[in-house]
Amino acid sequence: MSTAQVFALAVFLAAYTLIATERVHKVTAALAGAGVVLAFGVTDGTTAFHSQEAGIDWNVIFLLLGMMIIVGVLRETGLFEFLAISAAKRARGRPFAVMVLLCMITAGASALLDNVTTVLLIAPVTLLVCDRLGLRPTPYLIAEALASNIGGTATLIGDPPNIIIASRAGLSFNDFLAHLAPFVVVLMAVFLLVCRWLFAGAFRSDPQRIAEVMALSQREAIRDVKLLVQSLVVLGLVLVAFVLQRPLHTEPSVIALLGAGVLVLISRVTAEEALADVEWATLVFFMGLFVMVGALVRTGLIEKASHALVAATEGRPLLATMGLLVVSALLSAIVDNIPYVATMAPIVDDLVTSAGGLDHAQVLWWALALGADLGGNATAVGASANVVVLGLAARSGTRISFWEFTRYGLVIAVLSVVLAAPYLWLRYFVIS
Repeated sequence: MSTAQVFALAVFLAAYTLIATERVHKVTAALAGAGVVLAFGVTDGTTAFHSQEAGIDWNVIFLLLGMMIIVGVLRETGLFEFLAISAAKRARGRPFAVMVLLCMITAGASALLDNVTTVLLIAPVTLLVCDRLGLRPTPYLIAEALASNIGGTATLIGDPPNIIIASRAGLSFNDFLAHLAPFVVVLMAVFLLVCRWLFAGAFRSDPQRIAEVMALSQREAIRDVKLLVQSLVVLGLVLVAFVLQRPLHTEPSVIALLGAGVLVLISRVTAEEALADVEWATLVFFMGLFVMVGALVRTGLIEKASHALVAATEGRPLLATMGLLVVSALLSAIVDNIPYVATMAPIVDDLVTSAGGLDHAQVLWWALALGADLGGNATAVGASANVVVLGLAARSGTRISFWEFTRYGLVIAVLSVVLAAPYLWLRYFVIS
């Protein structure tokens, strides 16, 4: 490895160690790491702030900003209290039934929207449900983050890496549904069963709190009907625009910002009130992380590792598929999966082309998608949804540590890869 590659890797590992051990705040570690690689010229301002491949992904940042503003306005209407009471009553206050219901809603919404937008909407509801029932919210928030990454794997728009893969491979929305959605349905069923064991200590209920919740009227939770109607109309238009993103030729970040701007404009909520609910620490953390990972991309370290994988598996499609699945899961657990997939996409494209096109080698795209999307569940910083959930939890006074999330997420990530491997083998090498 070159000196620049060694230096970039050392800085990233040092920052990651500080984040994992929580010796310093994660935002401080990410900003310090970004500052070091910029100060020593491993990357530069032009690359960090303007490069699509090795810089800050402003689409992600502004998508989050826009949706945080919309969610902040929605919070003023009482909608989340309404949903919290409704969910608790439908589950009859039973803790495990509450977790199953919230996870199923999260996974389904993540497939139709995207996983980050979904957790922004569901996490406040979860916090309120747990508060009403006297439950510790941490297991429920972690389970939802994991469910959002699983559900987002099913569709083209559910997870940002899928959009990159679809663009490079010429795959459609229906391709993702046909090839990944069946596996995701099975994986979600297994995930919910495992949750019963994984979070066993979280299902102790208080009969008195359950009785109190069952006696509540969810309709009384709505505080501002006019603002609720305005917010839901704007949110509905934003979600429709997300689905029609490609025909509209508009980035999701632009759609989210337009929706946020329109909602603040037509409502009685002031700009200061709308911005007060933005998770600024989460956005800054992402910026620092993008700069550090961008330095790894710019120095060619990720591409070098990817080419080594290609060289080791060339001519052996099954080995290439399994290697791509496992390596993608491992790397996506520690670096953001967006720049990783952006780096790997042209390499996988070469492999597919050399194997005779999409007829048989298309499995490589699905291995890349499954590894990158599901591997992010392994750690607290492995996926955008994880980081957002931890930020929302901290803002509400519930602290979820890096290792508390990881000891659950790692189990689900390993289980996902263990199940994905035979699925790819059976469907594309045995049945096909």
